[in-house]
Amino acid sequence: MSVETELKKEVRVETGMRFGRVTPSVNEVREAARVILENKLKQRRLQMDLRAKETLLAAVCDDMLGWGPLSPLMHDNEITEIMINGPAQIFIEKRGRKLLSDVSFDDDGHLRLILDKMLGPSGRRLDESSPYVDFSLKDGSRVNAIVSPLSVGGPTITIRKFLDSLESLNDLIRLRTITEQMARFLKACIKAKLNIIFAGATGAGKTATLNVLSAELSPDDRIITIEDALELKLKQQHVVRLLTRGSNIEGKGTVSIRHLFSNTLRMRPTRIILGEIRGEEAIDYLQAINSGHDGTLAVLHASTPADVLGRLETMAMFAGLNLPSQEIRRQIASGLNLILQHEQLADGSRKITYVTEVTGMSDGNITLNDIFRYHIEDIADSGQVIGEFRFVNLPLHTDRFKKRGIKLDEIF
Repeated sequence: MSVETELKKEVRVETGMRFGRVTPSVNEVREAARVILENKLKQRRLQMDLRAKETLLAAVCDDMLGWGPLSPLMHDNEITEIMINGPAQIFIEKRGRKLLSDVSFDDDGHLRLILDKMLGPSGRRLDESSPYVDFSLKDGSRVNAIVSPLSVGGPTITIRKFLDSLESLNDLIRLRTITEQMARFLKACIKAKLNIIFAGATGAGKTATLNVLSAELSPDDRIITIEDALELKLKQQHVVRLLTRGSNIEGKGTVSIRHLFSNTLRMRPTRIILGEIRGEEAIDYLQAINSGHDGTLAVLHASTPADVLGRLETMAMFAGLNLPSQEIRRQIASGLNLILQHEQLADGSRKITYVTEVTGMSDGNITLNDIFRYHIEDIADSGQVIGEFRFVNLPLHTDRFKKRGIKLDEIF
């Protein structure tokens, strides 16, 4: 450890001890840190130029009041993801590309200091007995952290930043995630109260699309959201937000998505939004959308629309109700209406590659109808994906649209 790094660590620790639990101002931190630094330089008979002093004091202020070395990354709106592989290696995703950043932490302790600051307001635990956690920051960014003994090279943290630049369907059109015609159809699907699954891999844009489309929900709706970490940003007034809870230090007190979902059905929801379907709650989801809870929106990790069906069936079978697979498929076919498949392409761009209608069953299998599809034609030497959105087929089930006075011929 260099002398300068050692000094910075000592100044940071002593400055923190001086204020304790009190939240100081930037000027108070800077002045306290300056006095401590000057005393240490004098004790060690060291010289430090003004620029080096200012850099050290700014770093201490960031550690005390901000996110430390992560501050410039968190404030860069072009960075969508921050991936921390221990204190010395921090990758970022910028404009769809993964790059090694030029910032680092002093050591594991420095990284853990910033991680604990992030974790504090969430009320979640992260220790040897509970070494991994999901939580959200105040701005809606989602954080996953895993520490020793499971993470060998130091704390590993993944921060998916909340993109407040995406506010409307026009933003998705501008980014070529969808077309204007697709946007008109998706607005109609929300108005018609279709049950929609937002599918795709991690980082493909599922939650971003859900957030944007949620703006089309009626202000008269009573909306209940269920999440593991608070990612959804709804603008309506009548919103009830439910959050899962992990176990306490004694291994008790867990409240899962399934627990919250069953309680939600007693809360008279007009709309239910599931932050993610990931396990046994799939059966509760299927029973809800088959019992009058229309307009339910949910996120699910899957590679294709067909995979969505397979994952739902598999997860529902693990719920322990001993339902035959044919009955589960029947519930999927009769309850689920639309799948929006998201994908991050080779050039980093994000597209809704399939807008697929669930049409029913044939010979024991669920049938699908692609309405829109993104077709990749080529990849340029620059790496840019060349392709186009194509309208494929008209929706086959139009009753819900008609009941809401939606004229699909004005869209297609």
